[in-house]
Amino acid sequence: MKLKEIYSVNTAKPVISYEVFPPKNDADGQKLEQLFLELEKLMKYQPSLISVTYGAGGSNQSESVEIIKRIKTDLKTTPMPHFTCVSTSEKNIKNYLKILEQLSIENILALRGDIPGTQEVCHDFKYASELVEYIKKQSSLSVAVAGYPEVHKEAVSPEMDIEYLKNKVDKGADVIYTQLFFNNAHYFNFCEKCQSKGINIPIIPGILPVTNFKTLEKMTSLSNVDIPQDLLTKLNKHKDDKDYIKQTGIEFAIKQCKELIESGVRGMHFYTLNKEYATGKILGNLL
Repeated sequence: MKLKEIYSVNTAKPVISYEVFPPKNDADGQKLEQLFLELEKLMKYQPSLISVTYGAGGSNQSESVEIIKRIKTDLKTTPMPHFTCVSTSEKNIKNYLKILEQLSIENILALRGDIPGTQEVCHDFKYASELVEYIKKQSSLSVAVAGYPEVHKEAVSPEMDIEYLKNKVDKGADVIYTQLFFNNAHYFNFCEKCQSKGINIPIIPGILPVTNFKTLEKMTSLSNVDIPQDLLTKLNKHKDDKDYIKQTGIEFAIKQCKELIESGVRGMHFYTLNKEYATGKILGNLL
């Protein structure tokens, strides 16, 4: 099922989706098997799709393709591969699109990707908008793109950030998945700005349950993410208590998601970090 169809279904519940990534250093395949055990536990919440990340320059392409295949065959669910264009040649992109076509994949998340600092950058594609345009010309894939409620870290201004997003939409994007955020006000404000610029496709909030303080610090340091002061104070005070961090993070995410559902969001996209526990606890309290 394509993205337009997935998010046009009129249901009382929001569309649920997950993100996973190919496990690193998995020569014996045990981590991959564990990933699918975790996903099987989450299937009871009936996700409409599962997205699979993709390393810069296709560094983990074979692993991503294996996960995509198994999502379709083992879980009987729609997979959505990511694709980054920075440091990737047009030839490689065209070949990858052929692979996806052979797998009967219908959706893709088109990203620029992080510019690597240790290798020469291929300049066939500089921006995600160029990748979106190319995918639409070369395939029948439905394309999703990324949005940033708190502005992309490299954006010149919030206004220009919206303009870049509008360009991706104009090139053919069907859905926007947001970067993680913890303050819903940023998401609501972002949606209003998008609508004022004529962006009327679904904007799906990205949810990251806090389960580890160091992981939170790392992820927020890489992007512009505001952590509400009351949450930050609690987490900071108990940062060495793993159980407290996990429970507090889950409770906060439940409240965050309830407010989003009440606002009428069409879906919620969970960054699972390849684990079932937190996402399962949240959805168990919501659905």
